[in-house]
Amino acid sequence: MVFRQVALLSVVVVAVMPATAQTERRMTVDELFQLVESNSKTLQEQKISVEFAQKGIEAARAQRLPDVNASLSASYNGNVVVMDRDFTNAQGFSSPHFGNSFALEAQQVVYAGGAIDAGIRMAELQHDMAQNNEHSALNNERFKALGQYLDLFKIHNRKQVYEQNIALTSRLIDDIRAKQEQGMALKNDVTRYELQMETLRLGLRRLQDQQAILNHQLCNTLGLNNVDIKPDTTLVDMALAQEGEGYWQQATLATSPQMEQSELSTQMAEQQLRMAKSELLPKVAVVAADNFNGPFTYDIPPIDKNINYWYVGVGLKYNLSSLFKQNKKVSQAKTGVRRSQEQQRVVAESLDNQVQQAWTLYQQTYADLDTQRKSVQLARQNYQVVSDRYLNQLALITDMLDASSILLNAELQEVDARISIVYAYYKMKYISGTL
Repeated sequence: MVFRQVALLSVVVVAVMPATAQTERRMTVDELFQLVESNSKTLQEQKISVEFAQKGIEAARAQRLPDVNASLSASYNGNVVVMDRDFTNAQGFSSPHFGNSFALEAQQVVYAGGAIDAGIRMAELQHDMAQNNEHSALNNERFKALGQYLDLFKIHNRKQVYEQNIALTSRLIDDIRAKQEQGMALKNDVTRYELQMETLRLGLRRLQDQQAILNHQLCNTLGLNNVDIKPDTTLVDMALAQEGEGYWQQATLATSPQMEQSELSTQMAEQQLRMAKSELLPKVAVVAADNFNGPFTYDIPPIDKNINYWYVGVGLKYNLSSLFKQNKKVSQAKTGVRRSQEQQRVVAESLDNQVQQAWTLYQQTYADLDTQRKSVQLARQNYQVVSDRYLNQLALITDMLDASSILLNAELQEVDARISIVYAYYKMKYISGTL
């Protein structure tokens, strides 16, 4: 009986314990970015892509090396039979039965119309494109993590609002119940504020769930397990640079991954054109070969001896069909170059619009902050007046509750406005590729 009670108690304790204890960790933006760079799975994939492209450069450069072919064989040779064309007068001759053959051939391309150089340059551009994709992925992952980080900051502030309102509502309920016992309040007044309390608790629960979701997503982005991330509250006091729109426009054209990608696409299209034109040119190569064969079977009867011969020379190869086929591919490649150049201008125009919008919204966040500061000032004045009236028994506790809520919300709105400034500033860095 005692054993069953102990077992039941153990089950209850295990059931009420949290499934996984989380370690609280306060994190700055710099630490956030470092963890993104070192632990993001997306970035690990991009790093492998860069390595793959580097191997492509090595493979393209290897095309400059000579081609060397070797063959070795041994055979059993049958006897030779000679007959007339009408298959009469057949006569047999004995042939050496063991045959051997060895051949070695080397070829070094001297001129390929620029195809090899274009292939190497294309591989280098693909490597640059892979690095650009890695840079773009890092920029995206950092901005995504920053958005989740700042959202956690806002939720933390809003939870404070709900907790303060719950505490004040609890005090108000106790006060109304005391007045109800004295016959100075109705039960309906208590019920009304109890309903308000349940609404506040539900809102707080939703914020806690939303915080858990965002925290889990951010931990996955950063490669962390069971960590409760606490944003750095000093972030809103950080001094941010105040460069003009012209600075951000120039920085974006110089460092934006999108702009660099469009430029690389244009260069790759130019190399495609160069490779297409190379097919219209002849190919020149130096060739050398050595053959060691036996027996000599081109005589009757065959001669049981080894024969060795070699040669060195220059080979010229030209595909005549390219005169009426390749011009279509060259025309297509030229169109591809023009298309890439036009796409580059479209990207530049789009980035110009994005920077102008981001910079304007960045300036707007400062105007919002000024408004929120004024709201805090007015809310503090209102709270002081209501507090003085309440102490002199000229105001109800409900007036105090309203004044406190207005002040608390105004102060948190001011902090949210500061967070919006940080977000807007980093968004400009994100667009420019300097995040």
